[in-house]
Amino acid sequence: MRTVHEVSRLTGVSVRTLHHYDAIGLLKPAHVTQAGYRLYDDAALRRLQSILLFRELQFPLKQIKAILDSPGFDRKEALRQQLEMLQLQRKRLDALIGLARETIETGGETMDFSAFDRTGLERCAAEAKEKWGATDAYKESAEKAARRAAAGRGEEALADGMMQQFAAMGELRGMPPDSDAAQEAVRKLQAFITEHCYNCTPQILAGLGQMYTDDERFRANIDAAGGEGTAAFAGKAIGIYCKNVLA
Repeated sequence: MRTVHEVSRLTGVSVRTLHHYDAIGLLKPAHVTQAGYRLYDDAALRRLQSILLFRELQFPLKQIKAILDSPGFDRKEALRQQLEMLQLQRKRLDALIGLARETIETGGETMDFSAFDRTGLERCAAEAKEKWGATDAYKESAEKAARRAAAGRGEEALADGMMQQFAAMGELRGMPPDSDAAQEAVRKLQAFITEHCYNCTPQILAGLGQMYTDDERFRANIDAAGGEGTAAFAGKAIGIYCKNVLA
């Protein structure tokens, strides 16, 4: 765990900016001590890295949050898209440098505007926004969140409901993940997410199952709800369920 000041020194992001990211829900600390000190784990640092890469590519904070919170977000795929955009950005900068050098050498006679073309960058950015930040699932999730807020049912109630699902799974973790009981628990989880968040398709559910085991914070929370090993059990059961549904 690292304090906010340690994260600031490590990343070059100011403490004030980190506090702002926390306030808007873009980057929450993994833990807040009783004294109010923010602590960040490796998962939070990985999310911060994604945020900073998108910021380098001039994505607004609101759009970055939508992308990172998108149910189907895949960090590796996003990194590949970011790499493509960064390479296009470097190519564009090289062209601009070349144009400036040539203009100096010719005494200002060069009249070439192709280096200013941002078409490639804008295309890649639009693809990333469409893929991660403007999915039907994300829109549906945002709409249902707004309805919950209007009805006075906050996100804590939703989180409690999810943890109850994982607590039920935890009671089954001694069984094979392909057992009828385990598969029924996965079906109930899928139904819960669909009812309260967004249409949880088998593809989205498969991604969630992977995230439950790969992301340290999800794994810790799920294991806290259902007992040690619940996240791994849920991931395996979800994988089997989705494979059977999609077969």
